[in-house]
Amino acid sequence: MFIYSKKSNKYETYANYFLVNIFHKSYFENFKPTLPRLLPTPATVMQHILNPRSIAIVGASSDPRSFGGFVLANLERFAYQGAIHLVSRGSTDINGRPCVATVDALPQGIDLAVLAIPEAGVLEAIEKLGRLGTRAAVLFASGYAESGDEGIAKQAALTQVAAQSGIRLIGPNCMGFTNFAAGVPVTFEPLAAPALRTRPQGPGIGVVAQSGFMAATLRDAFAGRGLSLSCVFSTGNEAGVRVEDVLAHYIGDASIGVVAVYAEQIRNPQNFLTLARAAKAAGKPVVMLMPGKSERARAAAQSHTGALAGDHAVAMVQLRHAGVTVVDTLDELFDTTAILLRHPQPPAGGVAFMTGSGAMKNLALDFADSIGLPVPALSAATTQALKEKLPAFAVAENPLDYTTIGVRQPGLVGEILTTMLSDDGIGSLVLAIPAGPVMAQRDKADHILPALASANKPAILVITGDDGPMEPFFVEAIRASGVPMFRSADRALRAMRHVVARGADASARSSGLQAPQPVAVGLPGPKPRTGVYPEFQGKAWLKQLGIAVPQGALATSADEAVQIAQRIAYPVVLKAQASELPHKSDAGGVIVNLKDEAALRAGWQTLHANIARHRPGLQLDGVLVEAMGAPGLELVIGAKRDPDWGAVLLVGLGGIWIEALKDVRLIPADLSEVAIVAELNQLKAASVLRGLRGAKPVDLSAIARVVRLLGQQMQANPSILEIDVNPLIAYAEGSALPVVALDALVVLAP
Repeated sequence: MFIYSKKSNKYETYANYFLVNIFHKSYFENFKPTLPRLLPTPATVMQHILNPRSIAIVGASSDPRSFGGFVLANLERFAYQGAIHLVSRGSTDINGRPCVATVDALPQGIDLAVLAIPEAGVLEAIEKLGRLGTRAAVLFASGYAESGDEGIAKQAALTQVAAQSGIRLIGPNCMGFTNFAAGVPVTFEPLAAPALRTRPQGPGIGVVAQSGFMAATLRDAFAGRGLSLSCVFSTGNEAGVRVEDVLAHYIGDASIGVVAVYAEQIRNPQNFLTLARAAKAAGKPVVMLMPGKSERARAAAQSHTGALAGDHAVAMVQLRHAGVTVVDTLDELFDTTAILLRHPQPPAGGVAFMTGSGAMKNLALDFADSIGLPVPALSAATTQALKEKLPAFAVAENPLDYTTIGVRQPGLVGEILTTMLSDDGIGSLVLAIPAGPVMAQRDKADHILPALASANKPAILVITGDDGPMEPFFVEAIRASGVPMFRSADRALRAMRHVVARGADASARSSGLQAPQPVAVGLPGPKPRTGVYPEFQGKAWLKQLGIAVPQGALATSADEAVQIAQRIAYPVVLKAQASELPHKSDAGGVIVNLKDEAALRAGWQTLHANIARHRPGLQLDGVLVEAMGAPGLELVIGAKRDPDWGAVLLVGLGGIWIEALKDVRLIPADLSEVAIVAELNQLKAASVLRGLRGAKPVDLSAIARVVRLLGQQMQANPSILEIDVNPLIAYAEGSALPVVALDALVVLAP
């Protein structure tokens, strides 16, 4: 069923209109033609950007609070080892460094220029830098595409001049970057190098954010936890270097172990997905926060970075399928990244929760259940091993309250958590304990931290008590151990949900869940002018795919309709057919439960009268005469091709349930039947599918087969934009005909 959308000025499938975000794209479409096509930044250019042998500050100033002054001060604090060239109209010397008056006086072949000058001089400076062979330039200034039509025009001119000059731009509207691993801070925000360049051992975190504020926020959050930062990069409006370019560099950078991404729009989604799969293959986690769920958030993204979000729901599906750990909040971005830096390999199994409090145990169990975090039962062997260590009154289970034994035997707590982690069904562990007095903190540092640090599975520490004081020696011991530490059990469990999901995804992929290679099946008949195939053609196509549809045929006269009804047997339904009439019911074009010839002839007249009244002048292809379907469970199966992110499928309960429950799953188009069944079991109303209150379960495999077939066609036939099967009637397992498609529309690109 289709609904007319005023926003997009076209017909949308009911399921998509009601449940999937459809984004207005006029902003991006108006902006895109004015820009030259930006190719990915070559790896060599990214090397010269992040590891420049020479930097020119155009607009250097002796004023320490100017942008140029801040950049120079940062370079000096970080003891930058390359050549620094200063361009200043008002100074011949800054901090003992000579200045030249114009860009023309700079030497050839500078790797990176920082433009700290008024907008009026930017284009000329870029042209001159291009003639000197400068490779890249950072532009902090705002007032470009994020600020409206005038800014869009300015950014288009800026991008064109930079492209013609052979210069790769960073920005505008950005805060630059800081390569901590190489000691290259190219940002106007004053940085304290000793405080941030800590823990050089092992790979660190690579941050890339379109928002400079978010780049700084992530930097400070990770530094505040004592985590190793390798690089922080702000891309701003992305007139040149984009998030994808930075990600590509990070994947090949041995100093980076995990990537944290904040992006409001991915300008080349398919490239980003390819890179995400490469990161996954390299064992380098990518954790991403991408706003845009709400209409107001999408509008704010346009005004913030000149970005226009694509279909957010589709993007989330494709990102997760490519191996990206997509989080919902900024806290989750902090927390999940911190865990994955320590434990990048996906764990196999659920989470174990340990505490010395029955109250905390119960709270954790409730919270884990509310967020869908699996807390599996322990094996018999693990249970027996725990009983040998625990007091007789303690219950050996997951979550585990080990009581007060840690007070007298702190080393025993470490032994218990090691026993928990040895269980094959346990993939990670959360230990929640209070800091306690000084002696207790010393015990934890000496006995519990080593056990957590030596774990070969993700094992994290929660010190309860919110901002309650901790002794400096204990804080330092935790940081030195590398064990991820939280002050909130809720935050820890939310982060572990994402970590555990990575393991579940890896397990699914290793189980051979990829669907067979798809083969396109052509649609019958000529392509309609509107691109919308009417139901009778859509069903003929489904039948070619092997999907059952009701018996019936197209009639062009009442007599022909009677002959068809006599052949398929009463009762029948009449459905008006025209590609220009996706809303048959709204126009009175569906007449149901016609039990004999007289009723059929009367229904024929009523149908045509309704169409003439609601859509005068509309020429029907005919009327579909079909056998009435037997009652069953109504489902909706849909498919949609996002122009940026590709094809996804929609599955859920149909009919009135879609309005009442809004219970659908968006899934990738290339899943196998086994994986699709797993998705069906994730529906809120999965119990209805499995048989509720004595009802027989429906045939999930048959439903999954329909979904897989539609997914294969979306992959094999790029001209298909949408498919809508609503309802698909599912019957009990063992039925001769387990599923029947009662309605179908297919939309092709015009």
